Amino acid sequence: MELINNIAKAHGGVSVFGGVGERTREGNDLYMEMKESGVINEKNIPESKVALVYGQMNEPPGARMRVGLTALTMAEYFRDVNEQDVLLFIDNIFRFVQAGSEVSALLGRMPSAVGYQPTLSTEMGSLQERITSTKEGSITSIQAVYVPADDLTDPAPATTFAHLDATTVLSRGLAAKGIYPAVDPLDSTSTMLQPRIVGEEHYDTAQEVKQTLQRYKELQDIIAILGLDELSEEDRLTVARARKIERFLSQPFFVAEVFTGSPGKYVGLAETIRGFQLILSGELDGLPEQAFYLVVWDSEVKEIILSTNSGQIGVLPNHAPIATSVDIGILRIRLNDQWLTMALMGGFARIGNNEITVLVNDAEKSGDIDPQEAQQTLEIAEAALRKAEGKRQTIEANLALRRARTRVEAINAIS
Repeated sequence: MELINNIAKAHGGVSVFGGVGERTREGNDLYMEMKESGVINEKNIPESKVALVYGQMNEPPGARMRVGLTALTMAEYFRDVNEQDVLLFIDNIFRFVQAGSEVSALLGRMPSAVGYQPTLSTEMGSLQERITSTKEGSITSIQAVYVPADDLTDPAPATTFAHLDATTVLSRGLAAKGIYPAVDPLDSTSTMLQPRIVGEEHYDTAQEVKQTLQRYKELQDIIAILGLDELSEEDRLTVARARKIERFLSQPFFVAEVFTGSPGKYVGLAETIRGFQLILSGELDGLPEQAFYLVVWDSEVKEIILSTNSGQIGVLPNHAPIATSVDIGILRIRLNDQWLTMALMGGFARIGNNEITVLVNDAEKSGDIDPQEAQQTLEIAEAALRKAEGKRQTIEANLALRRARTRVEAINAIS
């Protein structure tokens, strides 16, 4: 859903979703979510950016087996007739294999390994080999693959993987940490990750990220037994950077805004690579793991005013390159004749090459802050400071008060 949303809104592309053996409830929920997000426009169907086709799990195996091919035919129409680039989703390709196995059993064919149909490779090829690009357009397919008992050598997923250019493996461990999307960068692969395709900078950064995460994985058993303090200084630094990378790989989803309350974020490739380079180079070693909320602005920005530990600074186009810590305070951005105001809770800013990258612990647009809630938080923080006992409590209360005042100031700045 997030990919369909991004392809439609950020790139203006069209998507086709093939629900192979989909549950009726799930199919209906997906349809309703797409209407709410605006990807499907019931009032003007030609303006819609996605086509849905389902072969539900209560359908005969023949229908479930054919729905993947039906979705592919629809994608070919958009590619060849409308000359569009198409994103084809198939959920779940394992159910396509499963339906083929049921059809094979009904036809009385002798089963092959693990009970699958003897024509497994042929059937998979008849689907996968049609997913290709022409002079008129392209079809890019993303397929959900169920792995029985987490066995990647099972004939169904193994046959599927042979046709895929890239695999994205979801990790239960990352999901348990609350990191979404829970993609494991070490188990995931892509044939496109080559210097001649993505460029030297992208390739080198990706390899260094994987090396850092691999070293962290190797050290986890030692950390579990002896603790972090027993590691060498170099290994402790590697662990700290790897944990920051894990969190930096997370992304607030647009389609999850109603559940999380956090606005979705879309960050371009160049900004993402630059963010990883900042982490790997050690420039952000002084920031905590939570300080990886990425905010990037483009060339439309005319002026930026932000708070640093040395006071407020103004940034204009062609500003001299600097790197500075960001204090708790107001960030103001002038886009042509309009100002955008945000409350920042400390972090790091880097200015150079007519660009500014800000990594902060937390950030809120002034328009997203509830005035009543902000005022209540301020009153609670003031009361907590009055009741604070001892140096530590006083420091914590003062910090909470500064944060509360910053949120109120951000609201007042636009009133």
